[in-house]
Formats: sequence, C-alpha cells, structure tokens
Amino acid sequence: MQFLYQNVLFLLIFPILFLLFFKSINQDVFRKYFSEDIIEKLSINTNCMKERTRYILLVLSLVFMIISLGRPVTNEKETSFTQEAVSLIVAIDVSKSMWANDIYPNRLEFAKKKLLDIIDYAKNNAIGIILFAKHSFILSPITQDLVSLKMMLKNFDTGINFDNGSNIYSALETTQKLLKNHQAKNLLILSDGGNNEDFLKEIKYANTNNINVYTIALANKEQSPIKLKDGSFLSNEEGNIVSVALNEKIKDLSLATSASYINYSLNNSDVEQIIDDINKTSKTNKLKSQKFKTYTELFIYPLSFSIFLLFFAFYSLPILRGSSVLKNILLCFIVFFTPSIKAFDFQSIKNAKEAYENKNYEKASKEFTKVQNTPEAKYNLANSLYKEKKYKKALETYKSIDIKNNKDLEFNQLHNMGNTSVRLNDLEEAKKFYEKALKIKKDKESKKNLELVKKELKKKKDKKNKDKKKDKKKDKNKKNDDKKDKKKVNKKDKDKKNEGKKDKEKKNQKDRQSKKEQKSKKIIKDEISDLEEEKWLKKLNKEKTPILLQRQNTKNYDNTLKPW
Repeated sequence: MQFLYQNVLFLLIFPILFLLFFKSINQDVFRKYFSEDIIEKLSINTNCMKERTRYILLVLSLVFMIISLGRPVTNEKETSFTQEAVSLIVAIDVSKSMWANDIYPNRLEFAKKKLLDIIDYAKNNAIGIILFAKHSFILSPITQDLVSLKMMLKNFDTGINFDNGSNIYSALETTQKLLKNHQAKNLLILSDGGNNEDFLKEIKYANTNNINVYTIALANKEQSPIKLKDGSFLSNEEGNIVSVALNEKIKDLSLATSASYINYSLNNSDVEQIIDDINKTSKTNKLKSQKFKTYTELFIYPLSFSIFLLFFAFYSLPILRGSSVLKNILLCFIVFFTPSIKAFDFQSIKNAKEAYENKNYEKASKEFTKVQNTPEAKYNLANSLYKEKKYKKALETYKSIDIKNNKDLEFNQLHNMGNTSVRLNDLEEAKKFYEKALKIKKDKESKKNLELVKKELKKKKDKKNKDKKKDKKKDKNKKNDDKKDKKKVNKKDKDKKNEGKKDKEKKNQKDRQSKKEQKSKKIIKDEISDLEEEKWLKKLNKEKTPILLQRQNTKNYDNTLKPW
C-alpha cells in the first residue's frame, strides 16, 4: 500500500493540537459570562458517554479523515495507450490550368470544396495538405485536428498567383518528406492531370519510396479556356486563347503505384470510394503513445470509519428507560442529520432588556441586533429604534417581521406600524395599518388613533379644494388682463409685420435658390461616397485571411513545360 498524496499526512499534527486545546479549556471561563442555569442548558448531556472518551473519538475521526485525504492505494499497474490512424497527404493543383471554368465556378474552387468533403468524411485519418504548381507548398503537416484544418482551408485564398506549370514530381518529394517515418504513404491528388506527356519519372519515384498515388480528376474531356483573375482569358505567345482539357495520362500514375483513379462527381461518391479504398489497403500509423498508472483505491475505508467515529463523538442523547435500542439509534440519526438550531445569546437579551428599561434605547438597539433571529426579538428591536426616533428604520424592521400563529404580536406590530407612519407624516399608510390591526383585535387606542388620522386627512382635502378654487380665480383674472394687453400689442405688431413681410419675401426667394443649389451638390457627393463605400466593403468581404505557406524546392523540373 502507498499514499499518492504523502504531504497531506503532515496534517495529522492538527488532531493532536485539537485534543490539547480542548484539555486546556477551563469551564470557569464560561462562568464569567453565563449563569449556572444557562451553562446547564448549553452543556452537552454526557449521561451515555464520558467527556474524555468523546474527545478521543473526535481526534481518531480526524486522523482517519486525513488518512483518506492522503489517498491510500494498492495494486499499482502501468497501462499504455496508443493512438493510431491512417496517414494521408492531399495535394491540390494550383496551376493556372485549374482556373478553367468547365466545372463551376472553376476547377480550383471545386477542388477546395472536395477537400472540405474529404476532411468531413475522413474523421479517423491524419491529414496533411500541400499545394503544387512549379513548386510545392506545405499548407498543413500531418494532423488529426480536423477542425483547425477546415478553418485554415476556408481562409485560403484560391486567387493567389502561384508559379506556372503543374509539377507532380515536386508534390511526391514533399509527400516523402512529410511521411518519411510512416508505414503507409498515401498521396491523394486533386488535379486536372497537368500537362505532362508521360509520368515515368513520377512512377519510378513513387514506387521507389512506396508512395501510393490516388487521383480524383477535376476536369472534363472537352477543351475549356482559362479565365484569369481580372476576367480576361489566358493567351499564348501568338495571341490565341489557351484552352485545356483533362489529361487522362495521370491515370497511369495511380494504377502503376497500386492506387486508384476516379473522375469527379457532383456528390460525395468519389470522395467516399477513394477514402474507403485507402483505409482498407493501408496500415495504421502510431501517432501518439501515452502511459498511465492505475490503482485500487482504498480511501473509502478510512473515510467510512471516520464518519462512524464522528457520529459517536457527537452522540449526546441520554439513554431512554423502557425504550428499545432501535429507537435510541433512530433518535441519534435524527439529531445527527438535521441542521443545528442557532442558540440564543442569553446575555445579550438580558443586557438589551436592562437598557430598554433604563431608557438607554441606543444600547438596547445594539444588543437586540445581536439576537434578532425570532419575531419577538425583531419586534423589540423595532420598538427600540422607534424610541430612538429612527422611524424609517423602525418601520422597515416592523415590516421584516414574519409572524405566524401569534395574533397578539401581529396586532402590536400593525398598531406600532400605524404610529410610526404617523411620525413619518404618511397618514394614508397609517390609516391602512390601523384598519388591519382593528380587524385582528378591537382596541380603543387603535380606534381613537384611526379617527384622528381620518380627521387630519379630511382637513388636508378641504385645504386642497380651497386652494384649487383660489388658484382658478387668479388664473381667470390673469387671462383677462393678458388678453387686453395682447390686443394692444397686436395692433402695433400688425403694422410692423406688414412692412417686414415684403423684405422677408425677397430674402426668402434668394435663400431658396441657394439651398436648392447646395442640396443638389450634397446629393451628388453622397451618391459618390455611398458607391465608394459599397465598393470597398465588397473588396474587404472578398479578401481572405493570409495563410503561411512553406515552399519546398524540387530536384526535378522540366522548363519546357507549358506555363499553365
């Protein structure tokens, strides 16, 4: 047996300190603050177990808990895990011949879509991607992170201007470099076949290095022009438009390397056939090998024993005469698993009552706040705040009291809330509280207070009505005076307006003409700026995130190849 977390065992010093602490506690300390009756109520009943035995059980329980935290184990075994997958390099032809649009939108974009389909279907394969024209470029080495691979491919800009020509030999060299230590070397070419008259060198290199060259042909047998990025068509030195078709000789390369060849399809049948063939005929390659240890866990045993000891350490019920052992055990479990009830601070209650009787309401409020865990305690706190003339806090405290099955206390609460609202000059609220209190209990004082509140409310209403009438009379007199003054002023203004109208009409005509000219200029400018904005937004949307490509130099290239 061994402990996986040996450092945790140093915590065993705490149970010893815990035991010493309890031994050092003197009961006389408690007698300084509590009376004998209170100490007797707060002390644990030890009729069924001695105090010394209880402490020993508690310490042993802590010891076994710490041992379980140290994680004891046995039967250590070492297990290895190896991750295997069939490796595959996908090579996309990015030469200018792939810009032919006999396949919508063009051969290169269609090849990109096919590669995405390959990644989706070949979920259990490790895939690497290379691009080739005159030279080869590594877009991604062998990886099983197909999600990142798809993101990289989606951001790849197919409009990049690569070197002229289709050098499949260079793609084979790069494949050999990436799959040098792999058991199965599989290359899947997405191309129109390039412009080689034969593939003898490529076949020889592939067979020498045991590379299986699979091909999905992405072109039609009919000739198709090459549409450039600027919308024009590629032409030769004589000025004639160049047209390209499928080079079916690439089929020889696949068949001579014990692989397969297939023409493209608009659905995924071509991809599924090729990938299934690769996985059937190829050996898996070990990508990752990990070792990890396994154990038989033993922590459950000391933990269970510690809980068992802890139960008896806190066991405090006396032995009930005439009751069965089963009944005692059941009562022990009820006490152990129910939440503990918060005890009263008897000294604080005593101090609060003394302060309240001595009219020291500020001290009484502080003491009552310490023990406001019952409706009665909160009620006393609210009364103290009321006496302190802190009416807002008192009202909030009254409202927070949750009273159940105590009609007298509920009546006193509502009555005092009515008194507090009167102090806050909120007579409407006071009226409501008094009415609610009287529904619970018919009290003379509450009834008298309610009548006084109603009288005050009537007086306020009468005053408001009188003030409104006076304000209306004043408004009428002011309106009449204003009308007379306006008539006098209007006569003078009419004469001035007639003279000014003529001058304004002349100015308005000139302003209207100048505004029309300015608006027409602004409209033209806005139209131009909007068109420019749309133009640049379209360009930005079309742009792709740049991808880092690693160029691979080739040892074999025929400069006589056509530049497409």
